[in-house]
Amino acid sequence: MAGKASKLGPAIRLDNVTLGYDRHPAVHHLSGAFEPGSLTAVVGPNGAGKSTLLKGLAGALAPLSGRIAAEGEPRIAYLPQAADIDRSFPICVEDLVSMGLWRRGGLFGRIGDRRRVGEAMAAVGLTGFEARPIGSLSGGQMQRALFARLLLQDAGVILLDEPLTAIDARTAADLMDLVRRWHGERRTVVAVLHDIDKVREVFPRTLLIAREAVAWGDTAEVLTPANLLRARRMLEAHDPGAEVCERAA
Repeated sequence: MAGKASKLGPAIRLDNVTLGYDRHPAVHHLSGAFEPGSLTAVVGPNGAGKSTLLKGLAGALAPLSGRIAAEGEPRIAYLPQAADIDRSFPICVEDLVSMGLWRRGGLFGRIGDRRRVGEAMAAVGLTGFEARPIGSLSGGQMQRALFARLLLQDAGVILLDEPLTAIDARTAADLMDLVRRWHGERRTVVAVLHDIDKVREVFPRTLLIAREAVAWGDTAEVLTPANLLRARRMLEAHDPGAEVCERAA
């Protein structure tokens, strides 16, 4: 299974970034950095642009304006929301987890490396589930399988979009242990979360957004009642008919 990262994951810098769809902004004028080896939660009201931001960081959504840059050419592992994953696809758990190896040997080049796959599955508590179709898994079991795939990707940057949604408390605790492990290995981890208490417990840094940054820094300083109220009011005041953003030249 993947060993410790040999050096800090790269910083990811945002320079006046606007992200959106059909040239309409979902997140705008965002500047700052996810520092090397940092563990950051992204929080905000529903519709604040949290998932859009992660898609931009993952390279799945190009900025309408501004720039997202990472030092070097980092390997990025991205876990989308559970609702974005097609669980009807006819594949077994072992093959799903094995896809974490594709960057090293192509999609099927190392899919037979069962030792590493087995180690990753054991690390998330899924030993014995290898042959099960993914459609038969509970929400928590599916999330464990996806975390096993992340382990095999051995990435310096890990992006998690609502990893604790609709899973049991035991699974949530086990997955947060893996997040702590990645932070201990000095990887750069960014996670979208709704559980403010969990953010306070696990994440040293927080970005609070409401389609733009409300506060970004140490968690205790960001998650104040005043900032949380401001985020809610900012989103309530958002104009869904906002002018179209012009793409930077």
